[in-house]
Amino acid sequence: MNKNILASEVQEYINTHLTGDVFTIAMAKSPFPEVSSKELANQIAAKQKSVKKLPQWYHQELIYYPALISIEQCSSESTAAYKSGLAIGETLIDLTGGFGVDSLFFARKLKQVTHCEINPELSEIASHNALVLQQYNMEFLAMDGIAYLRETNISFDTIYIDPARRSSIGKVFMLKDCTPNVVEHLDLLLSKSKRIIIKTAPLLDFSAGLKELKNVSEIHVLSVKNECKELLWIVENEPSAQVKIVCTTLNEQEKSFSFFKGEEDTEAEIPELDLQQYLYEPDTALLKGGAFNLIASRYGLQKLHSQTQLYTSSKVLEEFPGRRFRINGLIAPADLKKEKDLRGNVIARNYRDKAEQLVKKYKIKPDQQRFLIFTQSKKQGYLVIDAHIEQHY
Repeated sequence: MNKNILASEVQEYINTHLTGDVFTIAMAKSPFPEVSSKELANQIAAKQKSVKKLPQWYHQELIYYPALISIEQCSSESTAAYKSGLAIGETLIDLTGGFGVDSLFFARKLKQVTHCEINPELSEIASHNALVLQQYNMEFLAMDGIAYLRETNISFDTIYIDPARRSSIGKVFMLKDCTPNVVEHLDLLLSKSKRIIIKTAPLLDFSAGLKELKNVSEIHVLSVKNECKELLWIVENEPSAQVKIVCTTLNEQEKSFSFFKGEEDTEAEIPELDLQQYLYEPDTALLKGGAFNLIASRYGLQKLHSQTQLYTSSKVLEEFPGRRFRINGLIAPADLKKEKDLRGNVIARNYRDKAEQLVKKYKIKPDQQRFLIFTQSKKQGYLVIDAHIEQHY
């Protein structure tokens, strides 16, 4: 950690070049003898990445930014704030602390947080920033978190761990292939805490994770702007009778849909009904949850087709976690070819062609509000729905 970066003239340079080209800055001669051009470019690029992801860090003076990859891999403020509500008790240890975003939000809820980070420089950076952000109930240890747990006699109410999902063979998705290996060390973690929160890649299959782990009580699926960001596995000291699935969208308004594993297998009758006034498309968090029939019954919607995860209703449901469209009508494929200036955003769900193929086939230009939804229903078979979007998230 080069503390010369915190000098007022260097900080002023960084702030006045936030719209500059970082490659040009990295290749140019540094105006500061003790701060390289590469360091300046990294601080600027990392701060640029933080403007939406970490606004509190971005707007705070004297924040020191790590290598760009640490900013790209760390949690956003919205997901970190959500996770802080999952911790129990008064004490928590973050075994893979990194840039310290999760740890800081945990510290705002709990009495004491220990941040472990094997990279000494990253540990120093996280410690510095915590003081700048006036969070004083945090201890920073520049060491391997698993090794610390083995050595200490201290137990914690909650353990948080975000194992790295890359190895010498590339990106991995099974927990046993991540670093540290949570599966291998699970008994150690359980002996040192009442609750474990494990962050994994969104692509990890529920069944695969449940086979690798024991005592899972909850699985939380988090999405932001219809993009699945994280899976959070809650592991308790004692086995749970049921596993609760919580699908949450973190946008301007937080929305959740929860159920117990097994409920998603509920069968639903798909009536041969005409489309109603509104069409609903579940957020990616709900789609990851897989409770497609349960969505229909909970919200009083009609599913178009057993293999089509689209729903219709005559009612406006503001609380629905996903997109809502007002249906203008149906368009016959033959009529699509007749239109000379066809515009609309194309969605293909359970259709014979993919969206990109349809755009090319019918020469469809993009549009802000109009959507052309190619799908199929039980009653009408393949159809094209002309609709306007009313709710994005």
